[in-house]
Amino acid sequence: MRAGSMWPTPPGALHVRPLPREAAASYLTRLATAYHLSPAQLLDGLHITATGTPAAPPATEIHLSNEATRRLSHFTRIPPAHLARALPRRPPPAAIGTAHTATARWQPVTPALQPLPACTACTLRRSPHQAVPAWIHPAPDLPRIMICTRHQQAASDPRHPAPLGISFVPELTQTHLRARRRPTATSLTWASTITTRWYDHHQHLHERWHTRLGRLTAANPHLPQGPASPALTCRNLITYPETLTLAAALDRLPPHPLTRTQQSAFLHHLAGRLNLPRLAPADHDLLWQRLATR
Repeated sequence: MRAGSMWPTPPGALHVRPLPREAAASYLTRLATAYHLSPAQLLDGLHITATGTPAAPPATEIHLSNEATRRLSHFTRIPPAHLARALPRRPPPAAIGTAHTATARWQPVTPALQPLPACTACTLRRSPHQAVPAWIHPAPDLPRIMICTRHQQAASDPRHPAPLGISFVPELTQTHLRARRRPTATSLTWASTITTRWYDHHQHLHERWHTRLGRLTAANPHLPQGPASPALTCRNLITYPETLTLAAALDRLPPHPLTRTQQSAFLHHLAGRLNLPRLAPADHDLLWQRLATR
């Protein structure tokens, strides 16, 4: 017997709302859990034919055809336009994107593209009666992190079992609130690469970042201590303020290589923005490459 034969005709009675940028697999899992079903049972009840191997997010994502999305919208009583805005649509397989039937496909997601654990307080408001973990995709124009300034939670790696409390690291929230002007993609990529290199090689800001890491780990005893230590999984979060500061400085560079005098002036200005007494990168530092390549 199909699960759908046990259900009444009207749409679902529980109002489970998606979070902004929530992974479709995450939302489907929360929706199914609210009805004490598995995602496969929920899809079957909506007469959506699913292929692939389902797994818990963030390891897999589900792609829905237009008809499957329409049925999900009808069941959840969320207008299709609202549902489409909330759930980021990754490019679906061709067979799904052009299908006229209600079909879905589970596909694995590489670690570099996996969503991050969402704020638990925000999730609870959108999941009736129980706190079900949710997973969201980070904003495309910022470093790969999630920060909820309202509830003081953050995440930077899909291997985190839950978001981190960041109330003891106020500079993260302050930086996020001040980031009204997004850096360009090029400057952000360069800045992320440069600060990652500084972090890995204990350069320039090592003591500050080490202190920030200590505060995060002390306030979050649930952080796993396995092969992927907090020093690695929290790296993007720890370097977040300085990455945005560097990206903003790189965005102001002129469209030509800097002279030595201009490079010295830039480094002096950047040191002040980073609250450093001076900044003297080694000859092999990637920052020199950026200043010389325009």
